[in-house]
Amino acid sequence: MGRTRLYRNGTLEAEGFPVADVSEHLKDPSAVVWFDMCEPTREELQEISEELGLHELAVEDALQHKQRPKLDVYESHKFLNIYVAEFDPRTGRLDITEASAFITTHALVTVRNSERFSIDEVTRRWDESPSLAEHGVAFLVHGLLDYVVDSHFVAVEAIDEQIEALEETVFDERPVGPADQRRTFEVRKSLVTLRRVVMPMREVVNTLIRRNTEMGDGVMAPYFQDVYDQVLRATEWTESLRDMVGNIREAHLTMQSNRMNLIMKRVTSWAAIIAVPTMITGFYGQNIPFPGFGHPWGFWMSMAAIVVVSAVLYRSFRKRDWL
Repeated sequence: MGRTRLYRNGTLEAEGFPVADVSEHLKDPSAVVWFDMCEPTREELQEISEELGLHELAVEDALQHKQRPKLDVYESHKFLNIYVAEFDPRTGRLDITEASAFITTHALVTVRNSERFSIDEVTRRWDESPSLAEHGVAFLVHGLLDYVVDSHFVAVEAIDEQIEALEETVFDERPVGPADQRRTFEVRKSLVTLRRVVMPMREVVNTLIRRNTEMGDGVMAPYFQDVYDQVLRATEWTESLRDMVGNIREAHLTMQSNRMNLIMKRVTSWAAIIAVPTMITGFYGQNIPFPGFGHPWGFWMSMAAIVVVSAVLYRSFRKRDWL
């Protein structure tokens, strides 16, 4: 049995009653009913559809998963599709959970695809603002959206902390390891997913603000405007973090390229220094008489040439910052 609540004249009168009693409560114009369904079957939704006069397309959307966040307006009701987000700092992955809602004049029906969509958080927001309950369905919808948008904001804030940690690795002396590269990839993928569920929420909340008079009086408009501001902040923050992750990735590649160039310069410089003694000893290895041939001073002269030329090359490369 799903969760149920009955508000009458702005007061919570009952909860936990059978869903079958919903139609009886809705006969009273002063009553506002909410009930929740978690992973319902097609038959259960069809029964609710007949009870509330829901459009068949809205029912079909509620049964299908991975719909985009949206607000569809029908003649007798509205259909809302939303996602909550949860970011795991250990893995850098973002989990999203989908839910739908049918909004009528005197009823709100929430349809969840998983228990990870915490309906207790939604009811807690309703209980924290009992003075707004007199505004009916608009009050219920606001609590639902407030929970959803807060989850987006918490997720983007956690991702921001991860990106700050990644920024510190850009100019680190040690090369970027596979773990940091993997974390950068996971954070970038999480931002893409978060952007996909946050961006459409601007249109959703904006439409609710413009059509707020259909769900109740205009007193709830500032509360929906506050949610809209939160959506804008989350959207802008997500966009800026997406650009920042791209910059961090480019910086990692640039730093790796610079380190490779530095290593190549050092290897080339040492190879040039080592080539000097190789050349001198190879030259004196000819089977012909050379200056100092057969005399000890010839050996010491070749050694002195190796040391002097190698020292000159080392100083020259050091001056050019090649070593």
